[in-house]
Amino acid sequence: MTDTLAVARPARPSQRPAVSPWWALAVVLTGQFMAVLDASVVNVAAPSIHASLHTSGGGLQLVIAGYVITYAVLLVTGARLGDILGHRRMFLGGLAAFTLASLGCGLATSTGMLVTLRFVQGAGAAAMIPQVLSLIQRTFDGPARGRPMRLYAAVLAGAAVTGQVVGGVLVSANLFGGTWRPVFLLNVPIGVILFLAGLRALPSGRGDRGRTLDLAGVATLTPAVLALILPLVLGQSEHWPAWGWACLAGSAVLFAAFVVVERRVAARGGAPLIHGRLLRLPGTAAGIAALFCVMAVFGGFFFVLALHLQGGLADSPVRAGLTFAPAGLAFAVVSLNWQRLPGNNPAAVSIAGFVVYAAGLLMLAGLIRGGGHGGTWLLVALALVGAGMAAAFSPLMTAVVMRVPVADAADATGVIVTVNQLALVVGVATFGTLYLNLAGRLPQDTAGGFRLVSAHAAAVTCAVLAVGAVAGGILTVLRARAAR
Repeated sequence: MTDTLAVARPARPSQRPAVSPWWALAVVLTGQFMAVLDASVVNVAAPSIHASLHTSGGGLQLVIAGYVITYAVLLVTGARLGDILGHRRMFLGGLAAFTLASLGCGLATSTGMLVTLRFVQGAGAAAMIPQVLSLIQRTFDGPARGRPMRLYAAVLAGAAVTGQVVGGVLVSANLFGGTWRPVFLLNVPIGVILFLAGLRALPSGRGDRGRTLDLAGVATLTPAVLALILPLVLGQSEHWPAWGWACLAGSAVLFAAFVVVERRVAARGGAPLIHGRLLRLPGTAAGIAALFCVMAVFGGFFFVLALHLQGGLADSPVRAGLTFAPAGLAFAVVSLNWQRLPGNNPAAVSIAGFVVYAAGLLMLAGLIRGGGHGGTWLLVALALVGAGMAAAFSPLMTAVVMRVPVADAADATGVIVTVNQLALVVGVATFGTLYLNLAGRLPQDTAGGFRLVSAHAAAVTCAVLAVGAVAGGILTVLRARAAR
């Protein structure tokens, strides 16, 4: 596909930046990369934070989870506020809050201060990230969105892998004797540069008239997501208490109530937080479900691999981080170039990606034995996992987003990014619990737990592939009959 800018729709002069839209794209994608990376980079720094601030186990868990909790809970609301207040304004405001909170985290002198600022960081990211896709949709038209969407998908998932590498390198480098502090302070100069560049490069359009916040939707969706994510994030460290199971049950009730509330808002002619027409777009619901499965396996597996490398194999943070480099590099290469493959068929590329993804996971399950790393073949297997994940994820993401009308871009962004974030949390909770329970029973054989997790991850991937293939076959038959 040739990526050229299409002829712009007639618009107010203030809606377009005075500079090239590719500069605007660079600003928003760098901001997204920084925010998504921050969700995983702290994992590697956790032992250093524990030693420096004498943080308890629960406090350390909140340092890691506080960001994810507020980030996931506020994403959909942040997307709607972008429509109301203006996407440029919300992006820059979220970026400023994220940058200032990062500075505070890097200078924190107590666990309480660090935890509080991590919550503020998450809120800033929730205001910033949903605007990225909206700005892409409003800056590029028609086929010209192809290349920005490939970059968007690459950044969204690739930053999570890169976080492991960056975290390991920064902690091991011990810059200026700060051990874990550069993990946060690195965001400050980048955030300042992005803010100044964004003032110049981002479109200065205003909010959309007639868009409201849908307070009833916010009042039901926010506690629903919180009730789901809180026990998933804290359940393992708290040994899955009764309140966690109660929260999970309550979240199901609240999500059902949210559906009812949104239908009533739409029936009254209002602007629901998540309009049902988004999920009724052809292939959108199935695509989002597949994205959820891909991200859940991805998040859970890489979390377990990080635990096994540093805990089971006693790797240093930098060695553990660099082990992820082949996966990150392969993901970037495939994600940016999958449309150049012969035929340019997103469905075929995605199916092939699931196959390679499962093969890489099974290869890892066979390589990790006893106290061994698996040598060079471990890096090959991780490259297969990264390439397969990119081939499965990027075409799905592009296909889903390209179906969304520009007017619904913000709402779609909130839904997609929230689903991806929830998938990461569900994957970490599921596969992490499985691994930690096995490692606790057999501490002398953590490799056994890792092999079992890899096999389970491959099984889930194969199941998604099988369901997708059957569903695709049925749809093909139905379409052929309809055409006849």
